[in-house]
Amino acid sequence: MKFQSILTKSLAAAALTATGLVALNSQNTNDAQAATIVQNDTNVVTINNANSTVAVWDGVENAHFTGKELVHGTTWKVIRTAYDAMGNKWYDLGANQWIMAKYTVEGGNAATAKVATATTAQAPVQQAQAPAQQAQASVQKQTTQVAQKTQTTTSYTSNASGSEAAAKAWIAGRESGGSYSARNGQYIGKYQLSASYLGGDYSAANQERVADNYVKSRYGSWTGAQKFWQTNGWY
Repeated sequence: MKFQSILTKSLAAAALTATGLVALNSQNTNDAQAATIVQNDTNVVTINNANSTVAVWDGVENAHFTGKELVHGTTWKVIRTAYDAMGNKWYDLGANQWIMAKYTVEGGNAATAKVATATTAQAPVQQAQAPAQQAQASVQKQTTQVAQKTQTTTSYTSNASGSEAAAKAWIAGRESGGSYSARNGQYIGKYQLSASYLGGDYSAANQERVADNYVKSRYGSWTGAQKFWQTNGWY
């Protein structure tokens, strides 16, 4: 779940020059090998995440954030593709530097696409936290079981009130600005729920119902979810 603001995107953009990213050691090579590897899936991708920069990880399974970020509109050459245990698609940019495919679109100018092998400046830690947490949240949410519904939900009344309602509105504001139609990759609507949770029903009523169920099962309350969000930048 996303939409954290990056206050100094220009610094990250300036740092990502045509030389690419720092080559990392292969400490997570086994993690990548444990994933499902697809060779030559695509050759070039373009970063497509105008709301934030995209975190670079040192592997696929049990990976760590490298401190590097890619900015919207930049184009990168892809070495190989992998799918993690939760079905998330990843691209290897070289030297075990991976990004989540959901923040990209396939294609771009292959002649000017960057190769992730050389040195670039590291973005400030404050900038790096939000993209890292976004990718971390993607994996975490896939492990939480939430009841789903395939038919359209015509009505639903949330029982959140008082501090619970306030916490719920606070999270919605951070996630989507309160918009039921907001989308960011696989995340949908007011609470930026995974599309798989919503079961094809993106109605406002179903978003409210699934969000309440998700928060109850994971945090016990919306105030608990808010506290977690304030500490970690996602829920």
